[in-house]
Amino acid sequence: MSRLARNPKFWLAGFFIWFAVLWILSSSSNVGPYLPPVSHSDKVAHFGYFLGGGGLWSAYLFRRSPENPNWRRIFIAAVWVVAAVGVLDEWHQSFTPGRSGNDPFDWMADLLGAGTGALIFRKLHHLLR
Repeated sequence: MSRLARNPKFWLAGFFIWFAVLWILSSSSNVGPYLPPVSHSDKVAHFGYFLGGGGLWSAYLFRRSPENPNWRRIFIAAVWVVAAVGVLDEWHQSFTPGRSGNDPFDWMADLLGAGTGALIFRKLHHLLR
């Protein structure tokens, strides 16, 4: 594995890039045409995107202390941090024309995605050793 991927700052930078892309997407009024015309496809998009955020934040926390990771603490912190980003995202969308913000079901998809991302990373963490 590359030396860069062992550095927690690499994963923190990835998380901030993830957050910046989310902010840009949430600022756009024209996200709908990119989603498939399937019922609740926005929830699937929220789940998938926040799965990535949960994985990135978990990787960052893991790389901070890879010798003795506290998986319970990593999971809880990843879910809390990424869920807080989800709340901020929903609030931000409420000010974007053409978007509906403050949707509790979008936030639930964010929360479930974050938790799933943290759990998937837990299974794949050995790739970062």
